[in-house]
Amino acid sequence: MLFLLWNVNEAKASSSYVVIDASTGRLLEGSNANAELPIASLTKVWTALTVLDNVPLDDEITISNAAATQEGSSLYLQAGEVWTVESLLYGLLLHSGNDAAYALAEHTGGSIDGFTKLMNEKIQLAGLENAHFTNPSGLHHEEHYASALDMANMFRLAMQNEEFIKIASAKTYKPKEKSVSWRNKHKLLHYNKFAIAGKTGYTKVAGRTLVTYFEDDGKKVIVVTLNHSNDWNTHSSLATNVFQSYDNVKVVEKGKYRLLDKQVIEVKKDYFLLLKKEEQEEAKNVLIIPRKSSEKKPYLWNVTINNEVALKFEVKKIK
Repeated sequence: MLFLLWNVNEAKASSSYVVIDASTGRLLEGSNANAELPIASLTKVWTALTVLDNVPLDDEITISNAAATQEGSSLYLQAGEVWTVESLLYGLLLHSGNDAAYALAEHTGGSIDGFTKLMNEKIQLAGLENAHFTNPSGLHHEEHYASALDMANMFRLAMQNEEFIKIASAKTYKPKEKSVSWRNKHKLLHYNKFAIAGKTGYTKVAGRTLVTYFEDDGKKVIVVTLNHSNDWNTHSSLATNVFQSYDNVKVVEKGKYRLLDKQVIEVKKDYFLLLKKEEQEEAKNVLIIPRKSSEKKPYLWNVTINNEVALKFEVKKIK
């Protein structure tokens, strides 16, 4: 018997949750999905991706006094120690070290301000409209926030990076720099076989925050809860309910397509959507063609459900 432990009707403005299709970013379930809220250490997902996009894993970092004295969750780094970027990223995501976040930010951005500028530029490039960061760790600041939907899509983008997947899904890690072992604080990774990766967070202002990536028989979802105390059970229940309620449906098949004007376009892979039974009949394919056939713009293929775009991708004319 399943128990959905999130009561949507009792959700407060200071709380939110979402479940998205991890393949497309489509919102499947949610409440207050776009509310801008503090997210605590879920911030470190974006910190890790920003670092991975800018510096090599084997770069060495000398820990500064400022990094070593950061408040909150810590790896207990000492000023003057030398660590690789790779080891600090494991400490960042598995053990949520604020000192690691600071050291990585200083190294990557030249300063905390320089790094947060990189983070926010990346937010804009990703088209996320309800997020803004002032630090790399998630310590509370009035201008530091994200919506549950933006946070879920941040994790979706991060999971497209192979190194991020490797680190965020690790259950334990022993760094070469020190005789310690870090156990991933995300409990579901240790006992829920469908939970693949995730990140925990907590501050007094934000409450408990959690993001989890689940996968079951080709179905992939990301769950985010912000300011929700019963998050472990809620994440498991939400993922299970979606896996039972949605089918993984092939909505576009790989191949070449001849249009009415004899032009030919090519779709280079199969595309799938998580759809409820009633949505499968409503899914429609719409091809948007540039006004002039001579234009070098790509064609845009949309899959709509009830006149809302659920999936879109570019296709090219081949003749």
